[in-house]
Amino acid sequence: MRHVILFDIDGTLLLSGGAGQVAMERAIAETFGLAHQPCDIPAAGRTDRAIMTDLFQFVGLDADEARWNAFVSGYFQRLPQALAELDGAVLPGVRELLELLAARPDVSLGLLTGNFEEGAWLKLRHFEIDRYFQYGGFGDNHFDRNDVARMAYEASHRHLGRQVEPHDVWVIGDTPSDVRCGKSIGARTVAVGTGMYTCKELRECYADLLFPDFSHPQWFLECLP
Repeated sequence: MRHVILFDIDGTLLLSGGAGQVAMERAIAETFGLAHQPCDIPAAGRTDRAIMTDLFQFVGLDADEARWNAFVSGYFQRLPQALAELDGAVLPGVRELLELLAARPDVSLGLLTGNFEEGAWLKLRHFEIDRYFQYGGFGDNHFDRNDVARMAYEASHRHLGRQVEPHDVWVIGDTPSDVRCGKSIGARTVAVGTGMYTCKELRECYADLLFPDFSHPQWFLECLP
């Protein structure tokens, strides 16, 4: 394998229609007998660990181990229904891009996402793109996305059975946090304007490559040396 390509999920591969937020809000209300209320907590580029910690503070609960485990379990139970109810979609060109990359013998595809690992696979399975990925870094235990990047990088070593050089890694995402965490491990970075940030905003992060979307997947493939 020459290239390790690590993808973010939400806003990069797919839009869930807000399913994650809906499932979190339902889980915390129904698990602890609270009134349902919308929680305006920033999510883009953050880890689920950080988002859910803020959610506990928002509703005024201490996130002790028992409450945390009950809430996370409730979230995983409710996420599939939220995904089914809401109007999510795989983003333009993503299926074709993944198919083209998966067909190359010099490419290994992984994940670098703030999602909890189980939540990540639930989203990917719902949209039937889980088969392209076998490993990654996830947001179960980390608040800082740079730590998730290191987790994904180390997972690529284990998956391939060898040390991967940083310059052979690509990190693809839709937020400044994706670009920063990719740079933190010495990877090349690709920003895509399919999430909450405009291409103008992403340009200020100085990613190695910037695309408005992946509707022309060949553009990225042509950049792989």
